[in-house]
Amino acid sequence: MGEILTLPVPETLNATYAVAFSAPPPDPLEFAREQVARRVPPPLRDLALRMLGSPMLALDLRPAAEFPPLPADLLEAYGATGAELAAITGAPHLLAVRAAYRPGWPPAHEWAARAVAGALAARVIDVFTPRVLTRDQVERSLPGPDGTIRLTDWMLLPHTAGPHGLWFTTKGLARFGLPELQTENVPPHLLEPWGRLLNGLARRLLDLWLARLGEQPVVVDLPGTVSVGLQDVAAAHGTEEPTRREVAVRIRLDAPGVLTVLPPDDGPDRYETLCAALFGTSQASAP
Repeated sequence: MGEILTLPVPETLNATYAVAFSAPPPDPLEFAREQVARRVPPPLRDLALRMLGSPMLALDLRPAAEFPPLPADLLEAYGATGAELAAITGAPHLLAVRAAYRPGWPPAHEWAARAVAGALAARVIDVFTPRVLTRDQVERSLPGPDGTIRLTDWMLLPHTAGPHGLWFTTKGLARFGLPELQTENVPPHLLEPWGRLLNGLARRLLDLWLARLGEQPVVVDLPGTVSVGLQDVAAAHGTEEPTRREVAVRIRLDAPGVLTVLPPDDGPDRYETLCAALFGTSQASAP
């Protein structure tokens, strides 16, 4: 059967978003209820309002100086403009929107906290990533009536260059209780196809994880070899793909919060061979 990875299931998951105010509302809770009722469509509206009226979602309004400083360098690295950074760092007040919920589906802590924060201001800070989200980005990322989302709206895939290739690491799977994925020494010309493969693998692992959380276990066993296909890649981006081509990858638990992704076989061209098998030679090898 191959190696099995045993992963602990967190008791609760937490989401935090920050909203900058130059003139904060006198009653943040009532203001949040009004804005959610006006801006968030059902059925998500009902979930957000229920959590607003419970201990699962809290609003914390304070002078900005009473919060830890926001990571301006990371916000800029993940796409914040100079004007956005100036408005955020210069705001005299911040409102933290914090939510907690058990692992599983739906991820109510993330959906409700993001919906509330997005209803309050034109721009919010996703503290987990961290990055600045416009209201349009928030609204596009939230689930529709059928409860589906694009995983790529909730996960980033940054990469850095090293002496032997690119290092990829996901930032977002921990929202759902999973470890993040990483891969080292990927050839630079595989930047796009390997990123797509990792997005698809993240979607497949999330599906496996959620399927095993039904009875609220303490640990979850995942296979050490996982198939990822074109349909998983499409699903991560919120689209569909009729072709059922798949490849296998190995995953190795290297730390409590990190899964290293490896090709099934060793060799100098192992990454290129894997990408070519999934996407086709022309897409995988293009510089």
